[in-house]
Amino acid sequence: MFFRTAARTGAAAFFFIAAALNVASASDVPLDGPPAPLAPAVINRDDKGRATLRATRIDRPLTIDGRLDEEVYVSVPGAGDFVQQLPRENEPATEATEFWVFFDDRNLYISARCSDSHPDREVATEMRRDDNGIANNESISIVLDTFYDRRNGFFFQTGPLGTIRDQSVIEDNPQGSWNTVWDVKSARDAHGWTTEMVIPFKSLRYKGSGPQVWGINVRRIIKWKNENDYLSAVPRAYGNGGINRMSAGGTLVGIETPLQSMNLELKPYAVASVNTDLAAASPYRNDPTKNAGFDFKYGLTRGLTLDATVNTDFAQVEEDTQQVNLTRFSLFFPEKRDFFLEGEGIFQFGGGAIGERSGNGTVPEVPIMFFSRQIGLSNGQIVPVRTGARVTGRAGEYSIGALNIETGEKLSANAPATNFSVVRIKRDVFRRSSIGVLATRRAPSVVTGGQGSNYAGGLDANLGFFQSVELVGYWAKTSASSPQAHDTSYRARFDYGGDNLGFEIEHIMIGEQFNPEVGYVKRPDFRRTFAQMRVSRRPRSRLVRRVSGEGMLDYIQNAARTQVQNREQKAQFNLEFNNSDQIRLDVRDDYELLPKDFGIATGVRVPRGGYAYHSFNTQYYRGQQHRLSGSVTTSMGTFYGGTKKSLGFNNAYVAINPHLSFEPGVSLNWIDLPWGNFVARLVTTRTIVTPTPRMLISSLVQYNASSHSLSSSVRLNWEYQPSSQFFVVYSDGRDTLGSRMPDLLNRSFAVKITRLLRF
Repeated sequence: MFFRTAARTGAAAFFFIAAALNVASASDVPLDGPPAPLAPAVINRDDKGRATLRATRIDRPLTIDGRLDEEVYVSVPGAGDFVQQLPRENEPATEATEFWVFFDDRNLYISARCSDSHPDREVATEMRRDDNGIANNESISIVLDTFYDRRNGFFFQTGPLGTIRDQSVIEDNPQGSWNTVWDVKSARDAHGWTTEMVIPFKSLRYKGSGPQVWGINVRRIIKWKNENDYLSAVPRAYGNGGINRMSAGGTLVGIETPLQSMNLELKPYAVASVNTDLAAASPYRNDPTKNAGFDFKYGLTRGLTLDATVNTDFAQVEEDTQQVNLTRFSLFFPEKRDFFLEGEGIFQFGGGAIGERSGNGTVPEVPIMFFSRQIGLSNGQIVPVRTGARVTGRAGEYSIGALNIETGEKLSANAPATNFSVVRIKRDVFRRSSIGVLATRRAPSVVTGGQGSNYAGGLDANLGFFQSVELVGYWAKTSASSPQAHDTSYRARFDYGGDNLGFEIEHIMIGEQFNPEVGYVKRPDFRRTFAQMRVSRRPRSRLVRRVSGEGMLDYIQNAARTQVQNREQKAQFNLEFNNSDQIRLDVRDDYELLPKDFGIATGVRVPRGGYAYHSFNTQYYRGQQHRLSGSVTTSMGTFYGGTKKSLGFNNAYVAINPHLSFEPGVSLNWIDLPWGNFVARLVTTRTIVTPTPRMLISSLVQYNASSHSLSSSVRLNWEYQPSSQFFVVYSDGRDTLGSRMPDLLNRSFAVKITRLLRF
């Protein structure tokens, strides 16, 4: 009854909030910072380093070529005097930056001149759309807090090569899946580089038409110096993610937005493919298929967006990157499908996030109440997504998410037609805190043999105090067969993240029958107590930027506290150099209880029982300003009654030039156990060809000796106009133990085209 009531209450609250929202005018909004500058000045600062910036209206559109040669750049002064975050907090930037904000009746224009005393040393190798690698290049980033709530915003980043990266920011956390229509061009000269952006107002969400007060901040990365500079000062305790801390940003005034248009987007697609699967229950070869459908986006208000999809196809999605698994737990793979990625931050619950630290480094211990990979995937097969709708956005002090998806039946995957429903509501409290509720439903349930439904729901709070203190907690419950069932979970975490001192304490409990079937739980029936402390120092040295030491204890019992399941103790030393290279050394002491035998490799099974083991681990990371970058890791120690030695080369990047690069990876593990010896090898190579910032050709080859598999794929993604794309994708999987090694197992070839229509 709790879950049905929560879902109905959430839906009713959503419609009530959307209907009752009253938007304050700009004149009613108090400025969180210095007063607005008076013309012709464009910037005003206070003694805390906060900035208020004034946008300038222009009579004619800018020509977006990155050259800054229009007369307006002479008549309107640029905002400058950036301040360092790293390495010298609050000191003046060592290179000059000028920044402009213009607007007309349709667009927002953002321009910058990034002067450089040694432009020949600039690091400019990354052209891929939305790739994180641009953070390891010379770049400039802008965040716009369009609701001026000091916690959410939109992020735009580029560099000397005109690279395009955009994302949203939700509760100070970046959401890289968000994409919108905008354009940017950059140019390089003997004095540095310049850039111009154009962002249609239709591509943003804000309170309403007319005069606006927004939050803003600008970050410039001078990578060859490993320096981060900001328009509005950001504490170095926030690290490289400081650009996403909306509360540290400045204020933007003077913009006047147009009247709301229809704000409708339609994105039809067509796809044709040929598929082979010789490992299926009914093998088939060169089976042709064709499909068509569309995505629909409509702005209900300036803050709320309705997304719908019909006959969704994910043929263009890149395959999962393989991992070496030497644990008894299943591997965890992140979501890659655009429809589910966009807006995912609103649905995050209880402070848990994909990729959060865990005992084995790959699987999060914190349960995920809504994990979209439960939709459209079953037993390793793709299940057709027939229809779906999602509402996400903001209404006043509320963040709202509602989703309903229908998937079709697929007998070969043992997947019946299923409905997935999620409702999420969060309310802002205090300066940077929130409380919320989430409810999910899956019908039919997986565990009831196609009968009944699975419900899950809970309450959570994310509280931020002062500059670096966070308190996170949740309580959640799932439907169970009896009132006495142990079907609840809760979490409490305290985190202090200062620059010189940090510590974290956490406790999680998951009941034996806690089972959110629209979510993800690594394992049921456990209590986890976690504690970590860090001490850091920043010496004034030409070589070393930061030295830190950490101590950690991770203690996991069953929920009744009668049995220890895991225990990990770790001491770690970190050394960060001024050129961004890093060294990490750690010593670990572990204990693990295996509840049953498990197969760790072909022909090798580890018996149930308790195992204590110890290891010494090293990592050297070489920064991306080098032609060859990446991390070299080593590990040696005891393991399940035997020994393990590991060597890896990961996160590697080899830049031949801005248009051609490689990402090789190697993982080697030599395991000697009383029950058998083996070597686990994984070799991967990704080749990246980037003719332009809107075109990418990538290939991925993966050889996993443990599973005797060889897979390869090639993917072309051409964004022939903003948000309209053409894809060509080829992939195959092969068995290296076959008589004609490597024997073909599966193969697919797909061509897909999408076209964005805006009204």
